[in-house]
Amino acid sequence: MESAPTPSTSAPAGATGLVAHARKHWPSALALAIAGLFLLGMLLASFSRLASGQGNTALAFAFAAGMACFAANALGAAPALLLRSIPKRAEHVLLGIAAGMMLAASFFSLLMPAIDVATTLSAQRGTALLVVVAGLALGTLLMLGLDAFTPHEHEHSGPCGPGNARVGRVWLFVFAIALHNLPEGMAVGVAFAEADLSVGLPVAGAIALQDMPEGLVVALAMRAAGFGALRAVLVSVATGALEPIGALLGVALSSGFAIAYPLGLALAAGAMLFVVSHEVIPETHGEGHETPATVGLMAGFALMMVVDTLFA
Repeated sequence: MESAPTPSTSAPAGATGLVAHARKHWPSALALAIAGLFLLGMLLASFSRLASGQGNTALAFAFAAGMACFAANALGAAPALLLRSIPKRAEHVLLGIAAGMMLAASFFSLLMPAIDVATTLSAQRGTALLVVVAGLALGTLLMLGLDAFTPHEHEHSGPCGPGNARVGRVWLFVFAIALHNLPEGMAVGVAFAEADLSVGLPVAGAIALQDMPEGLVVALAMRAAGFGALRAVLVSVATGALEPIGALLGVALSSGFAIAYPLGLALAAGAMLFVVSHEVIPETHGEGHETPATVGLMAGFALMMVVDTLFA
């Protein structure tokens, strides 16, 4: 992986270039606008509850869990101080395990509680399912918009996003990892929105565990690009800073009114499922390591399922 900028056909940087990019990718721009307006409404609705101090416990839990994920990312990056690389096969297996854990957390720790809570609130299973599907859709719209308007790189399709030609390939990869750390942090925050440890701990545990291989992969990618060991580790650690920020955003989004909690759980699940399908799984395929990566995914899924069951 080289640090030199990669040629691109993207629009020029600046306001004009951003407008041109938005016109070219108008469905993604519309998706981001819809998701952004809805998230803004949820934030405004939650302000009175948080301002009154009713959400202090949830905020404290969410921030602590976000910091734990940040620490796990840093712990995973630390071996890069001594290692310059690991075999690609091992890297893909680690990412497969992380993908499996994220999938299981989405189902067992986010979607199932979302359905249960929405059913309790609406007293109708059909209405509850509509709420959860709406949350999934919003999470998908949010990630579609962020994916289109954040400069980053997919291993399978190359650089994308406005202004990517001005950013070195290694930094595009770093931005890609940072981009999916945000919904992970949001998932942690939403899971703790009711200060319920039985919901929050499995999600936080799964994300913290899968942050460790991600932290190592980012640090090793930077080392392979020629960066010094300390700088590579520090940059990898910095990508985890979005975890506690996302956690605070997640708990705020889910604290305004009753239906916001299951909606927020489903939104976080939708964002995480998008990341797994769009970013993590494709990164483990294409170099002949599909089978070990898939075995790793199944192992990660089983591990998270067991953890979630034990905490339930």
